[in-house]
Amino acid sequence: MRIHHPSSEKTIIALGPWLESPAGSYVRAWEQTRLNALTADIFGFNAVQIGLSQINGLEASRMPHKWLTDTHLPQSSEVPIAMVHDFMELPFASQSLDLVVLPHVLEFSTEPHQILREVERVLIPEGQVIVCGFNPASLWGARQMLGRMSGAHFLPQNGEFISVPRLKDWLELLNMEVNRGHFGCYAPPCATDQWLNRFAFMEKAGDRWWPYLGAVYMVQAIKRVKGMRLIGPAWSRQKGKVLQGVPATNKINKIHKLQK
Repeated sequence: MRIHHPSSEKTIIALGPWLESPAGSYVRAWEQTRLNALTADIFGFNAVQIGLSQINGLEASRMPHKWLTDTHLPQSSEVPIAMVHDFMELPFASQSLDLVVLPHVLEFSTEPHQILREVERVLIPEGQVIVCGFNPASLWGARQMLGRMSGAHFLPQNGEFISVPRLKDWLELLNMEVNRGHFGCYAPPCATDQWLNRFAFMEKAGDRWWPYLGAVYMVQAIKRVKGMRLIGPAWSRQKGKVLQGVPATNKINKIHKLQK
């Protein structure tokens, strides 16, 4: 399936070459490690990563069905592209996915709200979404603002970076409850491996002393459905029938007779 949408495609492509730079590799390494840790503990059957084929966000997922989709077919990719489509119209049935990973998709889209609405539609109740983004409240965010005034951009210039509080508000409006969040990449906005390596000590220091000022963040949210609650087995509720002090097999037989 190929659905062409130029307006959503042009900015995603601009991010690709930057991710091959030293700073981009630094971000990719952190995000890959964090995504592996998060997705390994999310269970279900169907998982989709939307966009950014340079990162295999579902590498550690144990779900049997995993796909990567994008707006175009890149020249090189960590994993094969399963489908090409418009991000604002996801080609999946409603309530069909257990997990959706959005690495830097919202901030490089013209309609981030619509993408989130589509994600909420395709997620099953209690399904999860993981959003990766650049943190505007960081040294990298400040460097990007200066770059827009001077014309010397450090990050992809077409991105409209979304703060974590703003993202949380959007998710809450869609009844998606933020479960956890992570920040990373505390080194200053350096363009070479040499300088990034010199500031490697700032990873542990930043995580401890200024955790909300990392260059990138990762937010994990769960789709909640109002009025729905998980229930256990349909045990008998007949009054006066307390089945205690008997073997488990006898309990099952007595419960079966009571339900008859």
